[in-house]
Amino acid sequence: MKRIALWEAKHPKTVVLIAVILLIPSLIGFLCTRVNYDIMSYLPDNLSSVQGEKVLDETFNNAGMSILVIEDMPSKYTAALKEEISKLEGVSAVFWVDDLADVSIPADIIPDALKDVFYSKTGEQTMILVQYKYAGSSDETLKTIKQIKGLINDKTFISGLTAIVEDTKEICDTQAPIYVAVAVVLALIIMSLLMDSWVLPFVVLATLGIAILYNMGTNIFLGEISFVTQSIAAILQLGVTVDYSIFLIDRYREEKTRYATREEAMANAVTKSITALLGSSLTTIFGFLALCFMRLRLGFDIGFVMAKGVVWGILTVVFILPEMLLVFEEYIEKYKHKSLMPSFPKLNNSIYKNRKLLAIICVVLIIPSYFVQSKATPYYSMDKALNESFISVQGLEKLKSDFDMATTHFIIFDDTLPSGQIIQMENEIKNLDGIASTLAYNSIVGPAIPDDIIPDDILKICKADGLQLMMVNSKYATATDELNNQVDALNAIVHKYDPSGYVTGEGAIAKDLIEVTDRDFTVTSILSIAAIFILIAITLKSISLPILLVLSIELAIWINLAIGVLMGSSMSFVDATVINCVQLGATVDYAILLTTRFREELRLGRSKHDAIINAVSAAERSILQSASVFFAATFGVYCICDISIIKGICALLARGSVISAFVIIFFLTPLLCICEKPISKTTLDWRSKAKKEHFKEAKNNV
Repeated sequence: MKRIALWEAKHPKTVVLIAVILLIPSLIGFLCTRVNYDIMSYLPDNLSSVQGEKVLDETFNNAGMSILVIEDMPSKYTAALKEEISKLEGVSAVFWVDDLADVSIPADIIPDALKDVFYSKTGEQTMILVQYKYAGSSDETLKTIKQIKGLINDKTFISGLTAIVEDTKEICDTQAPIYVAVAVVLALIIMSLLMDSWVLPFVVLATLGIAILYNMGTNIFLGEISFVTQSIAAILQLGVTVDYSIFLIDRYREEKTRYATREEAMANAVTKSITALLGSSLTTIFGFLALCFMRLRLGFDIGFVMAKGVVWGILTVVFILPEMLLVFEEYIEKYKHKSLMPSFPKLNNSIYKNRKLLAIICVVLIIPSYFVQSKATPYYSMDKALNESFISVQGLEKLKSDFDMATTHFIIFDDTLPSGQIIQMENEIKNLDGIASTLAYNSIVGPAIPDDIIPDDILKICKADGLQLMMVNSKYATATDELNNQVDALNAIVHKYDPSGYVTGEGAIAKDLIEVTDRDFTVTSILSIAAIFILIAITLKSISLPILLVLSIELAIWINLAIGVLMGSSMSFVDATVINCVQLGATVDYAILLTTRFREELRLGRSKHDAIINAVSAAERSILQSASVFFAATFGVYCICDISIIKGICALLARGSVISAFVIIFFLTPLLCICEKPISKTTLDWRSKAKKEHFKEAKNNV
């Protein structure tokens, strides 16, 4: 490794040029990677609601159905709008009351089965159903929805899950570049103040930018990534890998005092740093990889991309940052300034003096913080991911207030069922609590009318490939206990008449999503804790240290989530699962840094008091620098973001970075000091180096 590092140090411009050339395929890969804006599409395929959605899409072209609410407009406008929408290439069918009744007659003469569905309670609003040729979240369908938005006026609103997906796409495409820009600018400001050179932060961020683009470019091999990953991957990668750069820079400056040439100093800095960097990064990588075991495939999407991002971060810090430092060293030294990073000698001594009190506070906080954070109630409905200004959210509110339609269920059953059983099934469904209306073939045309005299445009809406479709509108909101109970009741009724029937739609999918993510949260938490526990145990050769370190970060996570509960902050189902793995994996490095420095001081023969004071004084600089950059990058995105899922994740990450730094400095420090004797008995070579290490050091000195 040293030969490679020395060659690179002697040819820095060549290495930088190669790195820049590799940005070209990375940029192409980044631009060609499709972004998926539909979280529901990441559910497991074996769920009944997902299988029903597939049938709904492939057989009835209805999985991406949109509902247009038209307010206080004449029938001529509605009919004309319907005609314009039907001409769009991506539209399969447009369904309104005029397909079944003459709209020129008074509304109160129209059959109740139609009036209850297509007109509001006051009769001042009506709705149009739009079906698409392609899958609900496909690029073609999202393009069609955008075209529909261009046709409607300010008294027409579009709703439905696909409309929400399109609004999400629009805001992500607009704001995602701004997120990265804000994160970079704020990180640059923090680093400029805390580092001792005005140029050095630009060099570090340029190197990390290369790593980020390499990571995002190689996502093309995944085929597509989620909008959540697209929005936060760069920010997370910046936050969790910046401390690797700081570590190498500090090591290089240390090595410069020992070697005659800067090339030799850099080669030795890289050689000595790589083992520590790899060991430190493994905890972060395994924290992210724990997400890959979620049944909700969004976890794999985020986890794999971020784990890959950490690998790219390490590679660029080892193979590109050294050369960037050498190329720009003249300017780095020329524009040096005094760092504004303060030192805290009085605070550190106070922590030592009050170590027993702080340890008691730490232990006391564990139970209430765990209890409070367990009371978090995440939301699962995608309409809550956007603010009220979006047309899809406004459309949903219109459906709730004017039509008593908070959620729409789709029931698919065998068309060969006797008409009497179908009518009986429909009546049982109508009698369920919370059902606002139903739209079924029998209620529209009547059971006595043969199919061969029904127009094809009407027939294909309700019947296809031996299956029949019923639309059921519910007064209950998605992901509520009432709606979930209603879905269970619908399944019981449908399966009584057709065991192979499906109940699907946003409500059924959200119910399955709740069950899947509850299991995912438990699994990912256990896996991330176990993996990091084992890594720390192997790295530090200890049984007791993994308990202290992991418990410290878990306490920070519980405090973080508990604060959100006490503040009444909204939290998506993604937030808690992601934060548990990410905060643990990303900030456990702080704990490892403090612990290893404490061990190093003890091995030098210092007293426990001097060792812990020196350790926390040395470690807190790196901890505060890293946490400050992480906080600035994520908090900046939180302040400008209009997507609740992204906003929630960034809020938790920003707060979590500060809390983790606080817990490590104020709680882990006294715990290490108090538990030093038990640690020494349960840790190999705690106070003395192993013979191999002594031999290597002696050989190097010679």
